[in-house]
Amino acid sequence: MIVKKSRFSTFVFHTKNRAEAMIHLQTLRERYTDARHHCWAYLLGDPKAPTSVAMSDDGEPSGTAGKPMLNVMQHKDVGDIFIVVVRYFGGIKLGAGGLVRAYSTAVQSAYDEMQCQQVISLEPLRLSCAFDEEQKIRYLVDRYHGVIDDCSYSELVSMAISLPSLHSLSFKAELSHLRGTRISTSAPDESIKQT
Repeated sequence: MIVKKSRFSTFVFHTKNRAEAMIHLQTLRERYTDARHHCWAYLLGDPKAPTSVAMSDDGEPSGTAGKPMLNVMQHKDVGDIFIVVVRYFGGIKLGAGGLVRAYSTAVQSAYDEMQCQQVISLEPLRLSCAFDEEQKIRYLVDRYHGVIDDCSYSELVSMAISLPSLHSLSFKAELSHLRGTRISTSAPDESIKQT
């Protein structure tokens, strides 16, 4: 995007934490060393209740780059996102209002072009149950959109499952009513064989 001879290039990354975001930023700074500004913002976690947000004006007047970028991000339903806008100064000053509009527009344009995927956080669980409870558990796993990763049979049925985190509490509550069912939130171990 070009505004009064200044070129704004926007880069978007899926990011889980600040350290990962800063690696992306450093890579862009090394690639675009001649750019005047590398302004950025990130929003980590659920977009409605983020675990962390941060921004930087990177030398632009205070509040004219990072804050407007973050403002656009906070009005979108996308989390775990890091956006960098690289600016090549074109020789004409844009003023505070012009900078706010330019950085906001750069981020909005990125959202307009971006293809998003819903990411569902899965919780790994291990279960053991009596044979007569197996079908009930399989039904519950399916009902709560889980997946049985592994299953083995010995004195008990042992299952390793992956369950969407948002259904975890309800699933565990229903399991508590089944006789002799034990559940563990540790990751499935490799000794459980699929049959």
